[in-house]
Amino acid sequence: MIVRLPGQRPTRCRAAIHGGLVFAVAVASNKVSSMYEQTRSALADADATLAEAGTDKSRILSAMVYVADMKQKEEMNRAWDEWADTQNPPMRACVGVALAGASLVEIVLTAAK
Repeated sequence: MIVRLPGQRPTRCRAAIHGGLVFAVAVASNKVSSMYEQTRSALADADATLAEAGTDKSRILSAMVYVADMKQKEEMNRAWDEWADTQNPPMRACVGVALAGASLVEIVLTAAK
């Protein structure tokens, strides 16, 4: 059975749960101007989504971070390092992409339930 958590738009969900795995997308809830603040906001969204799905950041298996400007990756890294569970660090990759609107960062997570 697949469980989908409702999203901000009817055409997408924030997370899907299947077979003990949680697949989630985290974005900044408000469009602030800095990469650091958007990353902090997206990670707060990740915490809330993972909690609603019945898990937490200590159970993240992998993360794909999409950043609009790789020159600002150090700011994303600073926010990530402040947030990440150092006892259970997930595998993480970063990709530079063109994001819509004022978005600077989007994070896709896979976690164990």
